[in-house]
Amino acid sequence: MRDAYGMLKPQRMLKPDEGTAGAGAEKLRGGQTQEAGAQGGNAVTEPAERETRSEAAATKADEPSFDRVIAPGATVGVLGGGQLGRMMALAGSAMGYRFVSLDPTQDAPCGQVSPQIVAAYDDIKAARELAQRADVITYEFENVDAGVAALLEEESYVPQGSALLYTTQHRLREKAAIEAAGVPVAPYRKVASLADLKAAAAELGLPAVLKTVTGGYDGKGQAVLRSEDGLEDAFRRLAPERAGAADGGGAVSGAAAGEARSSEDAPLVLEKFVPFRCEISVIAARSPRGEVKSFPPAENIHVNNILHLSIVPARIAEDIQRRAQELAEKLVAGLNAVGLLAVEMFVTEDGELFVNELAPRPHNSGHYTMDACATSQFEQHVRAVCNLPLGETELLTPVVMVNVLGQHLEGAAARFCGDDKEANQLGVIPKLHIYGKTESKTGRKMGHINLLCKDTAAALAWVEHTNLWRN
Repeated sequence: MRDAYGMLKPQRMLKPDEGTAGAGAEKLRGGQTQEAGAQGGNAVTEPAERETRSEAAATKADEPSFDRVIAPGATVGVLGGGQLGRMMALAGSAMGYRFVSLDPTQDAPCGQVSPQIVAAYDDIKAARELAQRADVITYEFENVDAGVAALLEEESYVPQGSALLYTTQHRLREKAAIEAAGVPVAPYRKVASLADLKAAAAELGLPAVLKTVTGGYDGKGQAVLRSEDGLEDAFRRLAPERAGAADGGGAVSGAAAGEARSSEDAPLVLEKFVPFRCEISVIAARSPRGEVKSFPPAENIHVNNILHLSIVPARIAEDIQRRAQELAEKLVAGLNAVGLLAVEMFVTEDGELFVNELAPRPHNSGHYTMDACATSQFEQHVRAVCNLPLGETELLTPVVMVNVLGQHLEGAAARFCGDDKEANQLGVIPKLHIYGKTESKTGRKMGHINLLCKDTAAALAWVEHTNLWRN
């Protein structure tokens, strides 16, 4: 999810001797929080000072971050209260951790299973309350407000820091960082004007993909260019502010021309279209102590630019799977990431791998781990940010994950209320996960089903036979 929340500038990282969560934080009085029990009971409001950091974690203020362990019993603060935070809280609660999230939506998915602070993401007062109440803070989405990120690093323990956020919020910075780590990406060019776009298209060739450098997910903020006739329309649609400043041949005049010289100011990036056999992703994890592990690659199939299926094991050669994991582990280590890093890749017909995008958080394509691996991606993320030993990532059974969108929700829920003859006949075990979103919309991710099986072909047959995903 790359919704634009403003550009995050690098902030000073928390030093080992600067204390732990909430150090120096102003005590808030009368702040309102939403408390929701694990059973999804009615929300009530209580004073913010009712729940504060644990003394056990506060005693670790002088420990260097690579030695600092946040033990079970401590409170994990989550910036964002969506489905990723919900599944993180469910996994961490089983290990004995408490959770509190900050999200502007009343009765957000994470708030249904743990306490929630209901406030805007850029609300400094609410962020300070989150810092007070948590021993360690993580996030479930990349686009964190700059002021909030600065405050949380000053007044709390944020082992993930903000450097990787700053990188992954901007596609040009992200691509440069991937290349600096020695990992290949598809050829690309920055685009600050229509003239830039025409020159880049001539150099890279068409078809190509034009993307905004910030924001955009599930196909938003991008356009596939197949001919020169579509260049101007795509540029005006994706960069209307630059299109309005352009004159005649597409040159940007005045102050915009000076701004356009920097990659930071280029609003778009053109990526050479890579003919690929399939798309895969690898979820890698790294802890502050430097331990690194990755999950088996998932083969991903998209419909209307939204992830539809993740198939594991991926239907590619074992040596490509191994190289993909090695590449993801190289990136998570090279970027000094803490927590999870999802690495999306293209696999070409001749077995080459190109990185497409990164996400420094749990990822939709890693949901299969919840039922099919020794450790789920959500437990692994909690282990990583708390600096526990990472869990084993062994795949215990073949699996296919299928997303449940708004148009599928009613039929999927009804299917689990009776005997599933197709599942019995095919030897498939469906495991339903619903996210608790209050409003169901077409195209909105409302849940997923993990199909445990002996052969992924049987799970794919189940998806086809149910007829739920024909619309």
